[in-house]
Amino acid sequence: MNEPIIELRDLTKRFTKTLDLSEKIANRLGAKIHEQVVQAVENVNLQIMTGEVMGLVGESGCGKSTLGRIVAGTLDLSDGAVFYRGQNLTTLSPAEQNRVALKIQMIFQDPMASLNPRMRVQDIIGEAPRVHGLVTKSDVDGHVDDIMLRVGLDPSYKRRYPHQFSGGQRQRIGIARALAVQPEFIVCDEAVAALDVSIQAQVLNLFMDLRKDLDLTYLFISHDIGVVEHLADRVAIMYLGRIVELAPTEALFNNPNHPYTQALLHEVPRLNMRRRQFQPIKGEIPSPLNPPSGCHFHPRCPFAFDRCPEEQPILKEIDPQWWSACHLND
Repeated sequence: MNEPIIELRDLTKRFTKTLDLSEKIANRLGAKIHEQVVQAVENVNLQIMTGEVMGLVGESGCGKSTLGRIVAGTLDLSDGAVFYRGQNLTTLSPAEQNRVALKIQMIFQDPMASLNPRMRVQDIIGEAPRVHGLVTKSDVDGHVDDIMLRVGLDPSYKRRYPHQFSGGQRQRIGIARALAVQPEFIVCDEAVAALDVSIQAQVLNLFMDLRKDLDLTYLFISHDIGVVEHLADRVAIMYLGRIVELAPTEALFNNPNHPYTQALLHEVPRLNMRRRQFQPIKGEIPSPLNPPSGCHFHPRCPFAFDRCPEEQPILKEIDPQWWSACHLND
């Protein structure tokens, strides 16, 4: 892990709801209707080193899936840059962008929704490597068989359709589809959230085996911080589009710095739960259409003081390889 495979610099993504015709007419008649802007990701700087598993954790709506889709190339960024092995993806030629797109793959949360129900498994897995010239037409069947065996699927089922498989098997098909183009980096967006707990463990173990066997790097996105603890080398905590803490997994779980991280960890079920009282995070996550000023977490933070709503805290290094964005560190 001596160089970053992915680097995000001041990454920002805004979604804008433009005015429709009726709203434009209403404005001409004196109404004051404005475009709505959601700042889904705000000035994120992050390096993911070759061979590591980076966990990205936060409540639903914090922008983590948006960030993952930008890295995977399925969403365009608004500002900033994404670098792959030192190359700015926005400045590459179309041919180079296609080459990099094969090296960065994504596994989605809902395996059924991400698979074409009209395609057989052999085509779902084998289409991309054949189209991009990674295997010849005569070798596709053997390639599909090898990939299915690697992810724990019986190749004799390759002529079946997605609806003929269980949820865990469909997720393995999604993993096989990503592996079929020989990627180096995989974005896992809530990849086990839709699975039963027993199946989750099997798929997580599969991820670890594939990482070891194929020298893969993961961005593992989840709202379940307990799953991330099992898998990740480092963890980034996200709140309303901002990274608020970034640290090695063991250090972060042993002594979280940011109040939001502390609250998230307090909600994780433990074997000794009877010894302490369960306390959920107070309040609801604010609307990204109108985020709080200063530190976005201050309306829910038990340690907030006068400076918090006035000034945005800077993500700064508080210990070697440990960053946190909280005024309490000053």
